[in-house]
Amino acid sequence: MIMKLNSISTLILSSLILFGCQNDASKQDDKDAKKDDVSIEQKRGENNVAYIWGAAALEGTARDTERFKPRPTITSRFLGLIFTGIFDAWSRYDATAIPVYATGIERRPIDEQTEKNKEIAISYAALRTLNEYYYADSAYFKGIMVELGLDPENRSLDPNTPEGIGNLAAKILIDKRRDDGANQYATAPGSDGIQYFDYTNYQPVNDVDNLVNLERWQPKYFDDGKGGRFAPGCLTPYWQNVRTIALDSSSQFRPGPPPAMGSEQLKTELVEVVSIQENMTDADKALVEFMRDGPKSVQQAGHWLKFAQTVSRRDNHTLDEDVKMYFLVEVTAMDGFIACWDSKMYYDYARPYALVHKYYKGKDIKCWAGAGKGFKTMDGGEWQPYSPSTFLCPPFPSYVSGHSTISGGCAEALKLFTGSEEFGDSAVMVAGALTEVDPALYGDTITLRFPTFTEAAEMAGQSRVMGGYHIQADNVAGLKLGRDVAHKAFEFYNKHLGK
Repeated sequence: MIMKLNSISTLILSSLILFGCQNDASKQDDKDAKKDDVSIEQKRGENNVAYIWGAAALEGTARDTERFKPRPTITSRFLGLIFTGIFDAWSRYDATAIPVYATGIERRPIDEQTEKNKEIAISYAALRTLNEYYYADSAYFKGIMVELGLDPENRSLDPNTPEGIGNLAAKILIDKRRDDGANQYATAPGSDGIQYFDYTNYQPVNDVDNLVNLERWQPKYFDDGKGGRFAPGCLTPYWQNVRTIALDSSSQFRPGPPPAMGSEQLKTELVEVVSIQENMTDADKALVEFMRDGPKSVQQAGHWLKFAQTVSRRDNHTLDEDVKMYFLVEVTAMDGFIACWDSKMYYDYARPYALVHKYYKGKDIKCWAGAGKGFKTMDGGEWQPYSPSTFLCPPFPSYVSGHSTISGGCAEALKLFTGSEEFGDSAVMVAGALTEVDPALYGDTITLRFPTFTEAAEMAGQSRVMGGYHIQADNVAGLKLGRDVAHKAFEFYNKHLGK
């Protein structure tokens, strides 16, 4: 859960005053003050400033989802760049770390490598990058600076001060990523001022009303929540062209092809999808809904940032540990989405929604009839994913699963960072509460447990098969792709720690 700032503001403000002010009564000289500053115990867990900015980034992501609906590729880039900017600012106060983009800023002397200076530098880097990518919430982020006792209007670019280093690290990153293929600033040909315009001019083989090629992706109608319907186009079908951070290219770990139409593998995997829904338990529903990420959704990159914050609280992390962990996890997620989209757009593969209809039309099967209708025996041609009608299924090709890719990758990154599989997180869900409209159809209260990072990733991937969004091949290949990305990201991470 995202931490409320007002619960920590007094602690943070008083701590910053302790770090930032000399005691006039003691009349210590500057040398003694610096020595005391270094010796003060670091704030840990949810009280460290990197954690606070992680929580702020999650809030910004949730608000972005409310404004623009889920756009996981875009928010994964935001989070990846925000925490790279924070890392770059922090690196100038570390003994060995090497920035990704801010290579022109000199490392500060050892006597300046204090907790206070790190807090200031990363706060300004966080503020500037958050304002750039979640600009509609700039007032919210400025409020956090005030809570931390810092001036949000300080725009110094002086590389000799922590304020200047934070601002400068953010500026360099933003400038260097301006034309990275994401088309955030509508600079690609044909954009005509439209952010994230598809400059590749992707057109699905199948339109929403006509299935021409069963093997290829088809858009679907969603309810608009107002009595009408609409068919969303493919989300960022050019995302494979976005410049990676740690990977050599988006296609570096591209998986082999999905199951061929008519193959025994495909038939078997569709039987699995249908069978799961026929026998869906409350535990299955709870897992599908938790991993689908309901109200205040932060999508997969944010979901794993939440998990990372669980690790921070569990292990009582310092600021240094959180800066490094978030950098690794969010670079993995950002590059993971780029690699995932390379596979999705290369294969342009169909989702179970169309495939089940083809294979089961004319056959009676037990399936979910829609919100408020429960599970009924129906013609297979009426089958649908276990999902709200306002978000019937993700609007882009299926192979490979994004949830599986990002979960496999981020789980592996956390395992590599901590040196252990142990996780130990849990979540309590009321089965059906995020899918059904009638509380009478809600199921039991379920406690989901994630004992290890790998199990959490595999549960996330399997939840997409349970929900009817993917077949098993999408999941298995996605998990492997994510883990491949994570190992490459970990090499990049260690290089930038100066190891």
